[in-house]
Amino acid sequence: MRHIHIVGIGTGNPEHMTVQAINALNAADVILIPSKGAAKAELADVRKEICERYVTNKATRFVSYDVPSRQTADRSYVQSVDEWHDAISATYEQLFLEHVTESQSAAFLVWGDPGLYDSTLRILERVVGRGNIVLDYSVIPGITSIQALTASHRIPLNLVGKPVQITTGRRLAESFPGIAETAVVMLDGEQAFSKIEDPDAYIYWGAYLGTKDEITIAGRLADVSERILATRAEARARHGWIMDIYLMRKGQDFDDLA
Repeated sequence: MRHIHIVGIGTGNPEHMTVQAINALNAADVILIPSKGAAKAELADVRKEICERYVTNKATRFVSYDVPSRQTADRSYVQSVDEWHDAISATYEQLFLEHVTESQSAAFLVWGDPGLYDSTLRILERVVGRGNIVLDYSVIPGITSIQALTASHRIPLNLVGKPVQITTGRRLAESFPGIAETAVVMLDGEQAFSKIEDPDAYIYWGAYLGTKDEITIAGRLADVSERILATRAEARARHGWIMDIYLMRKGQDFDDLA
């Protein structure tokens, strides 16, 4: 039976790799490297650097593949994501049929951790659900962007004895600052923090975490919001893409952080 290793690789620093992740890559017959076009070539380059540094198995083969683009015109968000995942699952199925025999294994290098705001697991479930190919898979955890963010800012994730909400930019206003005192925001293409009006709100923002291009900004939201917006726009224009995340805190007392 084909076996797929879903390997979390952290947020861009090759030194985020765990021993378990390195062993999984070396156990794979095939390592699959996605291409997302010239604008995001750096993402493929990081994966290649990781493989060059850690894969010592001379028998391992490397296969690059194109990732289908998500179509958003005349579609709801849910519909566009559903269609996109279906297209990617068809791509995965074809990759397995062409490059992985029934007795072999393949590996995906997943940014961050496969269990947090990543769709690889859901897409593999679609492949299995079609019934055209038999496979199983294992998951190797990786350092998340949340951990990288709090480490870079040298802050704990939670206030003492308090919960943390992980949400998206589209849903930030539903919980912060009215319900959640601490909110971690991922997948925010519209910079929802700029719409929050609260004099006690603090923000810890980071982009390209773990890479040589890492940028971090922190402070009272009202004081740094415009600076983050300008910095983010400039960085995205320069790189052609951006991965960013931020933590928002309400009524923060720096002496109480622990």
